[in-house]
Amino acid sequence: MQLRNRFTERFGIRHPIVLAPMDYVADWRLASAVADAGGLGILGGGYGDRAWLREQFAHDPSKRLGVGFITWSMAQQPGLLEMVVEQRPANVFLSFSDPAPHAPAVVAAGLPLICQVHDVEQARRAIDVGACAIAAQGGEGGGHGTGTRSTFTLVPEIADLLRDHAPEVMLLAAGGVADGRGLAAALALGADGVVVGTRFWAASEAAIAKSAQARALQASGDDTLRQSAFDVVRERSWPSGYTGRVLRNAFTDHWHGDEAGLRADLRAQRRVFDAAVEDEDYRLANVIVGESIGLVDTVDGAAAIIDDMVASASSILAGGSSVSSSAGTSFASPGR
Repeated sequence: MQLRNRFTERFGIRHPIVLAPMDYVADWRLASAVADAGGLGILGGGYGDRAWLREQFAHDPSKRLGVGFITWSMAQQPGLLEMVVEQRPANVFLSFSDPAPHAPAVVAAGLPLICQVHDVEQARRAIDVGACAIAAQGGEGGGHGTGTRSTFTLVPEIADLLRDHAPEVMLLAAGGVADGRGLAAALALGADGVVVGTRFWAASEAAIAKSAQARALQASGDDTLRQSAFDVVRERSWPSGYTGRVLRNAFTDHWHGDEAGLRADLRAQRRVFDAAVEDEDYRLANVIVGESIGLVDTVDGAAAIIDDMVASASSILAGGSSVSSSAGTSFASPGR
């Protein structure tokens, strides 16, 4: 079973499912597993560790994987983008802050550019700089974002913008998509595909501690929180307005809302935090997942995750009754 559309044709994949470029978690093993299963595998380049990136690229001689970056961090590393372009990844995915300083080099190299955005104005900017696809991320997602818009409203608003002003630019829905219901809903809202993070974070191939996965599987979406305390203790200088969604724990209970106090005791608290990470003590260490963790109760292989998403979405879009709302109304095909 396949879900083909213009996005799958453009990227040479079988299903419109994209691996979110989760920092370090999305390494070559997970990205390759997603690609093998028919999705778009993207490496989590994150803050731009050159040694790590070179190792990842070495495991992708066919250049079928893309790579994603935290854009403001890339701006602080002269030469990083040039090194990446030389490697000829399948695409470049830019998130967080203005893509304009980096987009020309990507576009000039003929590499597909995907820009993640959090509001309509950022979507307009992505169009202007030459993005071939825009990932509209709602605040439900794990990790960083603005948290001010919902995927359910942001995606159709940007879909309308693209329809009227840039119909050639494709749209991906990001934030809160973890199963076939989310995939079907995104397509119905006007997206060409979805970016999936949390569900693949709980894949067997993910570069994440099994103990972290086990802890997260016990959580619901209500157990997540948008905060900046973990950025403070990790000394990550995120731009104003960006917060990260994580599982609540004793660390966030103590320091969320008292970031000034955390900064005042940073050296001691950094030692405590680093020890917790080393010991896999997630009462204090960070677990970065989105609200959709409440829809995840097993760790499965990427292929099984994609197969299940596609089968369920296909049934829904065909007017099947395998998934219905609590009121008993079946999801119908959007008639695209």
